[in-house]
Amino acid sequence: MSDVLTIAGKSYASRLLVGSGKYASFEQNALAAEASGAEIVTVAIRRVNLGQDANAPNLLDFIRPDRYTLLPNTAGCYTADDAVRTCRLARELLDGHKLVKLEVLGDPKTLYPDITATLEAAKVLVKEGFEVMVYCTDDPIQCKRLEELGCVAVMPLAAPIGSGLGIQNRYNILTIAENAKVPIIVDAGVGTASDAAIAMELGCDGVLMNTAIAEAKNPLLMASAMRHAILAGREAFLAGRMPMRRYASASSPLQGVIG
Repeated sequence: MSDVLTIAGKSYASRLLVGSGKYASFEQNALAAEASGAEIVTVAIRRVNLGQDANAPNLLDFIRPDRYTLLPNTAGCYTADDAVRTCRLARELLDGHKLVKLEVLGDPKTLYPDITATLEAAKVLVKEGFEVMVYCTDDPIQCKRLEELGCVAVMPLAAPIGSGLGIQNRYNILTIAENAKVPIIVDAGVGTASDAAIAMELGCDGVLMNTAIAEAKNPLLMASAMRHAILAGREAFLAGRMPMRRYASASSPLQGVIG
């Protein structure tokens, strides 16, 4: 059975997207990405060297664009103008690259998205021809607005960035996934493999994570665990779970029971 994730017209076999921050080295980052099976790696344009500094190690020597789809993001931006400017910089650095992850943060303590500024930036970027994947709150109404603006994927948080708390509002995520016409990628807050599996079981199209892998005691092993969790959760969603019941239901049929 063919079951691929399609974003902006391009298909991916893996539904796990990974980051490129907090690792001990670029080499460890590359090994974790390989272990995860991910095909999309997000990079913070304002924090990672992609060639801006010729004298420093370049992430692109380890996470190679001929192997991975790079997803430049606007991490660290607190205004719509800064986010738009950062996306334009990414396009220049990456030879016209159009796929970007937009995030406009509201404050440095919670790193919660500023939805008003996010909507403003998304509108500008879509108009300029960017393919926008957008980080946002788990508000079904705002997610639909971002979809209607033309974002190619909507990325509601499970919990605050880097918290590892897992999905805090399953019903919102379920509602968002049920009503979307673009891919829904859970982004932020995943802590362990079960969190990723739950996101997929709820019907999400994928999960993006960074800290859960990078800060694990064994990042490569956690990357592998996440790979399997995504697959298991997706298959469970496609299979259709049994209904939940308040009382027991005998596993064996009662017909033909010897009295």
